[in-house]
Amino acid sequence: MNQTIAIKREDVPDGLVLVYNADAGLFNTLADIGHKVVSPATYPCALCELTHGYFAMRRTWATFAESLAMPVTYLHRDQFRSLFPDDAESLPAVFRVTGGDWRRLLDRDALRGYRSVAELADAIRALL
Repeated sequence: MNQTIAIKREDVPDGLVLVYNADAGLFNTLADIGHKVVSPATYPCALCELTHGYFAMRRTWATFAESLAMPVTYLHRDQFRSLFPDDAESLPAVFRVTGGDWRRLLDRDALRGYRSVAELADAIRALL
């Protein structure tokens, strides 16, 4: 089950949570696409680059996410900041949520090191 939702912290289901270093909304999405096209070397979200092409989620990522035995929730930076206003951690990030406890599996620096969906998927499998 994959979800893109605006929610309260207690409503986040147990499972995997991907937090992108980009804000939600149509204007922001269009600006992100432009940034990826014009200046990909300075695009600030390694997680977006791995899981999404210019216009949609990569099929290889969607297949992997669907294969997990848990929900995968997708949040944008502004949604995450509304849930955790005091969290100064850098984004993007991947979390495992269990019983309301958020455990960071991968941080920005780790995500920058992956070059493919397969590498990211292998890392997530190993951490789960």
